[in-house]
Amino acid sequence: MQVASVLDRRSVLKGAGLLVAGMTTQPGMSAPISGGHLKVAGAVGSTSETLDPARQSMATDYIRGHLFYDGLISLDDRLNPRPALAEAVESDDFLNWHIPLRRNVRFHDGTVLTADDVVFSLLRHQKPEVGSQQYALARTMQSVRAISPLLVEVVLDAPNSDFPAILGISNFAILKAGTTDFRTANGTGPFRCEAFTPGIRTVALRNPEFWGQKPYLNSVELIAIPDEMARHNALMSGDVDLIATANPRLVPMLKKNGFGVVESPVGTYTDLSIRLDQRYGRSADFVEGIKFLLNREQIRQSVFLGFSRIGNDQPIPPESPYFNHQLPQRPYDPDRGRFLLKRSGLLDETIPMVCSPAALASVDIAVVLQYAASRIGQKMTVQRVPADGYWTQYWMKAPLGFGNINPRPAPSLTFEVGFASASPWNESRWRNPHFDGLLRDAKSTRDDTRKRQLYWDMQALVSSGAGVCIPNFTNSLDAYAPHVCGLRPSQAGQLMGYDFARSVWLNETGERTG
Repeated sequence: MQVASVLDRRSVLKGAGLLVAGMTTQPGMSAPISGGHLKVAGAVGSTSETLDPARQSMATDYIRGHLFYDGLISLDDRLNPRPALAEAVESDDFLNWHIPLRRNVRFHDGTVLTADDVVFSLLRHQKPEVGSQQYALARTMQSVRAISPLLVEVVLDAPNSDFPAILGISNFAILKAGTTDFRTANGTGPFRCEAFTPGIRTVALRNPEFWGQKPYLNSVELIAIPDEMARHNALMSGDVDLIATANPRLVPMLKKNGFGVVESPVGTYTDLSIRLDQRYGRSADFVEGIKFLLNREQIRQSVFLGFSRIGNDQPIPPESPYFNHQLPQRPYDPDRGRFLLKRSGLLDETIPMVCSPAALASVDIAVVLQYAASRIGQKMTVQRVPADGYWTQYWMKAPLGFGNINPRPAPSLTFEVGFASASPWNESRWRNPHFDGLLRDAKSTRDDTRKRQLYWDMQALVSSGAGVCIPNFTNSLDAYAPHVCGLRPSQAGQLMGYDFARSVWLNETGERTG
């Protein structure tokens, strides 16, 4: 049988195991040392935090997911799928997939991993009452069954060459069959859950029975400090060792005081979504006019202080091999914007924008856009709402509102989740049957040249037609104390794609003991 394994076009080796944590370029970095307690502060915390991988939706959730659980597939620093609990993910038609499992893997309660656990974990995403963040993707799995104790078969409803990448999404972590209680975590991951209080604190202890390369740290403590200055002060005072989402304005001060900063060119973006099914968005002139008012270079310089790349209202970042570099860049053109807004009949109205600290830099971007609009006579109000509850109460509900989208391991996933007509996460409610057809073709083709052209065409359609305005792709900035070693840039997201705890260690002089 001709086998398409994980992943044809990215040369992933069958049975090769996880990518061993590599060394970073931190100056003066010591050799890896085991031991110590690492305290980490994330930027967002909420009482809705959960240990259920299916429902995890914020950065601190993703960190917990990587601490306590494993997926069938992991994603490396370039978002390439690698075998994890699966030894391989194989198909000869991109429709029928066979997944042989790694032997002698144990959950934290000592139970041995079997195919039944994988079947349970994947199928529970299809139950509406679970509230899975990946419900739409899970529904593409037409059947999931155990062929033997260590072999799973998945049949999709349509061919998808990027199915291995889907399995690398952290929500698809593997649970013990029958799990319903998420007051603690019973995964196969490198750390065990010692304590979890939503919105306050998580404590993880090293799992001595971990099947992969053992983590160096004895323990990790995770807290959330949403206030930016308080988070940076906690790092500089020694109350924490590592923080996510460092403020670009504070990077020079951090470096001057001996703290390190890791900059990662991730595919994350903060977008302004205009609902096309509501009043303002029903006017194509209004949507296009707003896009011409986005001063992308000013946002890059004044909001991100150069720590970003210019966006073009489509979601594929410049680092992707499928980025359409021939798509004309939409310029900042206030005269053109005014002409379109006047033609829309909305120039004399006051347009509300909903933003929040929960969506990175959205408040500052909103202010930049508000100023640009005011200069051509378009009034826009900035409605800032709290971070807590933003994603459930405001995101995708306001006529104009901001989102913050994390990188995905394949363009098809980015397009499927954010722009396909049937996706519940289609932020602007854009519907384009031609786009949907191109997406189906891209997922089923074996010809990489054809796939690239399809993705180029899809980027052009999104940029011109969707109600999503993407001014920049952000560079993730994580800051750390001098005694923290092992961090490296990753396209998978902040803090090494939320998976830092498998690679980080503390040097001898600065080791913490708890």
